[in-house]
Amino acid sequence: MTESVCSPETNPEPALSVYDAIRRRRDVRAEFTGEPIAADVLDRILGAAHCAPSVGNTQPWDFVVVRDTETLTTFADHVAGARRRFADSLPEDRKKTFDPIKIEGICESGMGIVVTYDRSRGGEHILGRHTVDDTGLFSAVLAIQNLWLAAAAENVGVGWVSFYDEPYLTELLGIPDPVRPIAWLCVGKVAEFQQVPDLERFGWRGRRPLADAVHLEKF
Repeated sequence: MTESVCSPETNPEPALSVYDAIRRRRDVRAEFTGEPIAADVLDRILGAAHCAPSVGNTQPWDFVVVRDTETLTTFADHVAGARRRFADSLPEDRKKTFDPIKIEGICESGMGIVVTYDRSRGGEHILGRHTVDDTGLFSAVLAIQNLWLAAAAENVGVGWVSFYDEPYLTELLGIPDPVRPIAWLCVGKVAEFQQVPDLERFGWRGRRPLADAVHLEKF
């Protein structure tokens, strides 16, 4: 990957406004084609993630690219178990709503990108983290958002898998202490992007109106 990934003079990029990318972005599960992503496209997506702002310029993220089919299958089996446990915890009406919802495309995408967070990067005296420790974790999440929007601009789907036990994934990928895996992202080419997010289409939960989320002066 080029060293100057945040320079506008790097690889040619798709012409898509950030607003279009935000509207196109979906949590993809069922639409992956399994077709490999070109190396230059993957570089641009990871480069966008690496351009995220970070507290104290610590850049506390790393990206583990997983393509091994055995690892993908092993992790998918683990996630399936977590899904069953969640389904069993639901009241009957919510379970019926949840049953048809696909929660991952681990094997179908053909690639996972695991984003990690290293709180120790930069030492203890981090400019900007002194009073709000979570700013380090927030920085890694900003890298995820950059990755997701860049992927949308490249017509590449991303699905965030959160049905897993963190110690299990840590051991599976040999992630050293104190680094934490904070997201498994299924990343791959898609047949289409759904116009309506899955959780809305299946009736799990709708989107709040913007007016309900905006407060003036005080909450």
